[in-house]
Amino acid sequence: MPVKASTPLLKKDLLNGRIPENQLKVQNMPASQYDTDLNKNPANHQPLTPLGFLERTAKVFPDHTAIIHGKSKTSYRDYYARAVKLASALSKNGIEKNDTVSVMLANTPPMLEAHYGVPMSGAVLHCMNTRLDAAIIAFQLDHAETKLLIIDREFSALIKQALDKAEVTPVVITWDDPEFPQTGEMLGKLEYEQFIAQGDEDYQWQMPSDEWDAISLNYTSGTTGNPKGVVYHHRGAYLLAQGNALTASMAKHSVYLWTLPMFHCNGWCFPWTLSVIAGTHVCLRQVRQKAMWDSLAENRVTHLCGAPIVMSTLLSADEKDKRDLTHEVEFFTAAAPPPEAVLAAMGEAGFNVTHLYGLTETYGPAVVNDWNRDWDLLNPVEQAAKKSRQGVRYVCLEDLSVRDSETMQSTPMDGETIGEIMFRGNVVMKGYLKNPTASADAFKGGWFHSGDLGVAHEDGYIQIKDRSKDIIISGGENISSIEIEDVLYKHEGIDTAAVVAIEDEKWGETPCAFVETNARGGDLNEQAVIEWCREHLARFKVPKKVLFEEIPKTSTGKIQKYVLRQRVKSL
Repeated sequence: MPVKASTPLLKKDLLNGRIPENQLKVQNMPASQYDTDLNKNPANHQPLTPLGFLERTAKVFPDHTAIIHGKSKTSYRDYYARAVKLASALSKNGIEKNDTVSVMLANTPPMLEAHYGVPMSGAVLHCMNTRLDAAIIAFQLDHAETKLLIIDREFSALIKQALDKAEVTPVVITWDDPEFPQTGEMLGKLEYEQFIAQGDEDYQWQMPSDEWDAISLNYTSGTTGNPKGVVYHHRGAYLLAQGNALTASMAKHSVYLWTLPMFHCNGWCFPWTLSVIAGTHVCLRQVRQKAMWDSLAENRVTHLCGAPIVMSTLLSADEKDKRDLTHEVEFFTAAAPPPEAVLAAMGEAGFNVTHLYGLTETYGPAVVNDWNRDWDLLNPVEQAAKKSRQGVRYVCLEDLSVRDSETMQSTPMDGETIGEIMFRGNVVMKGYLKNPTASADAFKGGWFHSGDLGVAHEDGYIQIKDRSKDIIISGGENISSIEIEDVLYKHEGIDTAAVVAIEDEKWGETPCAFVETNARGGDLNEQAVIEWCREHLARFKVPKKVLFEEIPKTSTGKIQKYVLRQRVKSL
């Protein structure tokens, strides 16, 4: 049982022992021969949190480069100092424990600083997807009760639209990137650097009073209505940050290229991982071919993560933009497993690809396709079959299972019997914000229900076979088919609509819409439907293909999506 406190414990109080004795009492502890007659105390029990990782590395390797952004380099000494000043500035501006600080930032230094500075102030960090539309952003700001909002100037027009729709009126701070200046409006009274300057480097930042305290908030894609707010706690962030280092075999001073958006599950917790191994963050404002290849070669990048689209982006670069790599680069990818040809091309280019799997609710990846060296002897077809599996649990995940959703019994490990993939452990979310019903459903039977359907193989490796929620994963982004269908149904000329995934060489999957029109839809064509969707959806959610034909249904009128999935395979 963690130490509990009625008020936030300052880091200095934990270190010097100034904690009321009654806060250390442990109730109902059974007597045993190992009972030392001593309650948990600051000397032998501290809440687990990733916040101390940065402080330690700043002391041990103060001059080591922590962040590279364009031509600028930031040492660990300065990285830590800026994070502390951010925490101080937040406190001076009225931010208190459990307040929400939302950010809409690219993969830039302020985003890394926010991963420490915001929770150091006791607040909860809410990273927003830069690809969302104004209505969803407004919903998130209101649902999270955002008190302060830090944005990149690039997104000011979008944020301005969202704030016009939102009920909350947060303090707005805008960052103007000195390395890559943007042209958007400077919202708010202060620029980010001016805001940071208000802070005190000697500020005594807050340790969590309980490792169960919230550290961050991440929203799902909203598969059935509004998105759900997934709450992470300090303990889970601490464990997955270290789990990443172990899983990725990250040596001390590894160099990590930020191709994965940090707004995805807090960058899969890698903003905290890099401090564990005193590594270097290489920021990448935009995922562009030449910039990636230049950084890989010039910064001697050792690790990067991303969706399959990042691989195809690298491989499709002009030969003049590609660089010869003098070292092997570890590439970790999620979503659909890469095709055999892509894996072979990545290997020839100098990358070792590892397949991961997880959800927003599991802090990002919690399952890894751990490669067995014996599989190197298999033929390419057999190796591809092994690569297509999601894998086994991270070391920091206590259990991973495929089970019957109703009986909760585990399915046979025969590679054929389909069940629901379930998780159990300390790297599973605290719950959904303000949604006890959804939280209870997610944790039914003492397991987290992923909603993904899969099988367990004889060797314990799991493999996804279908998605029960009809999610389309396009370029690493989750797209709800239901959300697109709702937009289609709002068109007066459409009677029936259904959306499924269609394979796409570049994005992995994209939405394909089937529609049946009525008398008012006589003039509808594919382009008109696409334009309608563009008016109501974020661009990455817009169907790339629209088919006008009868939609198959059961005798009760339920759309047979499995028939449509077979249909698109023939296109």
